[in-house]
Amino acid sequence: MSDQSQYVLPTDSPVALLDCKAAFGLLTDREKLYAHYLSQASWYGGLIVLLQTSPESPGIFVLLQKLFQAQSPKHLEQAATAAPDGPSEEEFQALMVYAAGFYSNMGNYKSFGDTKFIPGLPVEKFKAAVWSSAAYTADPAGTEKLWTAVSGPLYSLTNREKQLGLGDKGITTYFSQNCDLKDAEIAQKFLDEQKISPYNTRLFKTTEGYEVRLASSATSESAVEGMKDDVQFPSGQIDGANFTVKRGDYALLMEKVVHNLKLAKSYAANPSEEKMLTEYARSFTIGSIDAHKDGSRHWIQDKGPIVESYIGFIESYRDPFGVRGEFEGFVAMVNKQMSAKFASLVGAAEDLLPLLPWPAEYEKDRFLRPDFTSLDILTFGGSGIPAGINIPNYDDIRQSEGFKNVSLGNVLNAQYASDSPDKVTFLGPKDREIFMKYKVPSFEVQVGLHELLGHGSGKLFKKEADGTFNFDTENVKHTETGEKISSWYQAGETWDSKFPVISSSYEECRAECVGIYLSPNPQVLKIFGHEGQEAEDIMYINWLNMVRAGVVALEFYTPQTAAWRQAHMWARFVILQVLLEAGEDFVTVTQTQGQDGKPDIMITMDRSKILTVGKPAIGVFLRKLQVYKSTADYPSAKAMYDKYSLVSEEGSHKWLTLRDVVLARKQPRKMFVQVNTTVKDNKVDMQEYEATTAGLIQSFADRFPKEAGVEKIVAELWEKDRPYFS
Repeated sequence: MSDQSQYVLPTDSPVALLDCKAAFGLLTDREKLYAHYLSQASWYGGLIVLLQTSPESPGIFVLLQKLFQAQSPKHLEQAATAAPDGPSEEEFQALMVYAAGFYSNMGNYKSFGDTKFIPGLPVEKFKAAVWSSAAYTADPAGTEKLWTAVSGPLYSLTNREKQLGLGDKGITTYFSQNCDLKDAEIAQKFLDEQKISPYNTRLFKTTEGYEVRLASSATSESAVEGMKDDVQFPSGQIDGANFTVKRGDYALLMEKVVHNLKLAKSYAANPSEEKMLTEYARSFTIGSIDAHKDGSRHWIQDKGPIVESYIGFIESYRDPFGVRGEFEGFVAMVNKQMSAKFASLVGAAEDLLPLLPWPAEYEKDRFLRPDFTSLDILTFGGSGIPAGINIPNYDDIRQSEGFKNVSLGNVLNAQYASDSPDKVTFLGPKDREIFMKYKVPSFEVQVGLHELLGHGSGKLFKKEADGTFNFDTENVKHTETGEKISSWYQAGETWDSKFPVISSSYEECRAECVGIYLSPNPQVLKIFGHEGQEAEDIMYINWLNMVRAGVVALEFYTPQTAAWRQAHMWARFVILQVLLEAGEDFVTVTQTQGQDGKPDIMITMDRSKILTVGKPAIGVFLRKLQVYKSTADYPSAKAMYDKYSLVSEEGSHKWLTLRDVVLARKQPRKMFVQVNTTVKDNKVDMQEYEATTAGLIQSFADRFPKEAGVEKIVAELWEKDRPYFS
């Protein structure tokens, strides 16, 4: 048994409020109603993540809601600590941190790192707290039944349960328990053949064959009244296996999402928003990704809205096969001051793109000027909150129609503004001082470049269904071989399906490389208001932060399965390897002894060599990343990426030993408390909560009031899934 403390959230885990009061206060009544109903859709949809994370997550959610709707955290603490065999105050705090962590991640696996976390108090103390609760007093039989169902998996830590993964490598609910990688590959063949997008699907293997479930509020296979049904339901065979496609996954939650989108539509600001919401509602009703794409097209056209939002099955980081989207929905207000800087970056994009290290033929035929705004998040429903987003993720739309970038300003501020210097590990005192001073502005620069010119750059070479190519097959040459291009995407193939497992991390790596590659550019730094020595320091901290993140990334690697559990951190470790390989003592990573006498790590970077050693090394690597992506050359991409992803004890750096040091000194991630909105007499009120575990828990108890019937819905969906995971 490994050290269990790695799987417990520390009781001093920091909690921060996502402050959006000022931005929300500037909205008109109509805009507030629009934001409220979109928020409701996002929160109800976010509950789908429970069913996408682990078999027990829905049951744990129902238990926690039952406890904290019956009484406040404070009153439960009084009852629990007063019980004869109840938890101590410290143990009760561990229960509170567990509950807050569960709500923050929308499940019992970390959204950033995909490892399981368990309560930091003994199981009998947790049970005593439940038995002392008002919920138990009101419904002893129901509460006991719930506890019996979840208490085992709540604490269980077998090797397979320690992380998300497929087959014997981990836990997933995107696939029934009896599926492995081979099943995922066969299913992908079927989906490709039938031209069904995997984004909103799950796969269940039964005695009859495979069942592909589409997320939709409609459960019948017949057409939905008043809607053109563009989702056919093929059944078929691939490699001798039978497949059927069924609607209605998460139906009861999808219904609530659709209902609130329709309410929001009444308060839309323009026809683009109305059409967007119509298509989203259609997508979520009949399970059509094509309808979601149409909604996304209208969303791209909705330039500079006051209230910005996006919703659906978006990021594929947590599907072990890397193609199924996790549900998320966000609603936010535009921060005009910071958005002006991003707009200037968009304006400069056509000057900056040619500076990237690949020939013009590998760039999109024309740069589709996106909206790039800084947002203050009102609502983020899902498993975790990023700092920046480039969407939609549909490559066919991004390549030819456009995309939007958003930077989440109040998330950045809450995440980084209040850290103390002692939380910054593995840097010397001087570096730590500059790091503390410039990490927020340097991260703003990196997010801007990463989202706009990272995810927004590069062309995919395609052969269309009619046999034509979107590039000059005679004259475009492969940068690494000098030969004509010999591989490309066939009609219907996507980047995700062509590059399974590595696609998310590889693309994040490409975007991160674009960020550091362009960050020394004086024009870029000036756009963000930085010149002279300050600009030099910000550029240095951006590079140093990337290298430090590459070391910290070791926390997100599992030696037992030789697997990386977080796309961005995996990418940063790869970048660290590229910079170490560049040599000339540009970057050093050394094991040392800390002031506390325990093993430590010291990272140094020779800032005078960023332009002469660092940038050229990243340039060569970035060119290869792009060329292999453009030419759909998965074998070359995977060979290169695997080489830099290797974590071993061989060579000059003993990475597994260093990983132990990283784990011993890891810092807990911040949890965010979000506001709630309610409507009374057609007026929207906003409720803020204190930045504590109790405030976070109370926000969830209030968010889904008992009369909404959410616990009943989640319990019903949980019961329906359970036979596939036992």
